[in-house]
Amino acid sequence: MATSGSPILTVRALNRALLERQLLLRRTALPALDAVEHLVGLQAQSPQDPYYALAARLDGFDPEELSGLLASRAAVRIPVMRSTIHLVSARDCRPLRSLFQVVQERAFRGNHGKRLGDLDLEPVAAYAARLVSERPYTFHHLGLALGQVWPDHAPQDLAMAARTLLPLVQVPPRGLWGRSGPAAHTTAGHWLGDLPASAPAPDLGATLLRYLAAFGPASVKDMQKWCGLTGLRSVVDGLRPGLRTFRDENGTELLDLPDAPLPDPGTAAPVRFLPEFDNVFLSHADRARIVDPAHLRRVWRVNRAVPTVVLDGFIRAGWRLDRAVPETTTLVVEPFEEIRPADRAGLEEEAARVLAMAAPGTAHDLRVLPVA
Repeated sequence: MATSGSPILTVRALNRALLERQLLLRRTALPALDAVEHLVGLQAQSPQDPYYALAARLDGFDPEELSGLLASRAAVRIPVMRSTIHLVSARDCRPLRSLFQVVQERAFRGNHGKRLGDLDLEPVAAYAARLVSERPYTFHHLGLALGQVWPDHAPQDLAMAARTLLPLVQVPPRGLWGRSGPAAHTTAGHWLGDLPASAPAPDLGATLLRYLAAFGPASVKDMQKWCGLTGLRSVVDGLRPGLRTFRDENGTELLDLPDAPLPDPGTAAPVRFLPEFDNVFLSHADRARIVDPAHLRRVWRVNRAVPTVVLDGFIRAGWRLDRAVPETTTLVVEPFEEIRPADRAGLEEEAARVLAMAAPGTAHDLRVLPVA
């Protein structure tokens, strides 16, 4: 636990630290792959989300740069943290998948695994691996193929067993900018090639340090929320001698790297448009550092988030693209509270950036709705 002498970080101080580490206080000239690795992946179950995430963070970002990484296999889309699909570098793919394998298994046991009972899943995984090495399969077609061998079990359950036991990546054209395709899968080994004999073993402690570099300062519960693992305290305790300690305003212990930036809480924060699933919102147990708790229900609706607007450092609005008017794309902003006059110019500038990337062949418009 934090000692009474640990410095206190206000919500605003935590907000500015998060924005700095998330590359949201100012755009950077990093290559897209370097940014993906710094952020320890981008949540990507909505295929276009990583493009909007990087457009908010990188100076002069070209969506084709990220598409090129996927097409060249320098980056892949695979379930890792929280058992959700992330876009990660090829270097991070198998280490992260291995570290969070238990998260996949826990999710599987609580749902599809119950229906498969005591079926031996190793032959299912081996047969699935052989199939997807011949050509990529959607889960629907993989389940049908597996069901021909194990007809007493539901195809969907069999396909989810393969997803759990195998490191399956989604292959292009799925996930490419401005293009689409079926969510078809093959194994990471088949797609990326065999690991070299000298490849380092996955290191959970080192990965948590990377989390702090991109999301800290953070509590143990925050780390668990980010990755989906539980029981991290013993791992964190092993790292503790090399970390510094703070408290938040509620007295919760926060851990951090000794040299990680802590900007002045008064630092101005620019307007940014974020995708519906952005890890800046999803990676802490206490999300007050990025959104007022009163707005949580407006950001998270059932099991989906809305694309959001960061104003003065905090999520204060949602946004969407409206193409109801022929040959015109309108960016609609839905504020959760009154927008400050100081943010109006930044809102218009950022909206123009989003529209230029999302709809280059149409006329553009911006509509800000009244606060509901």
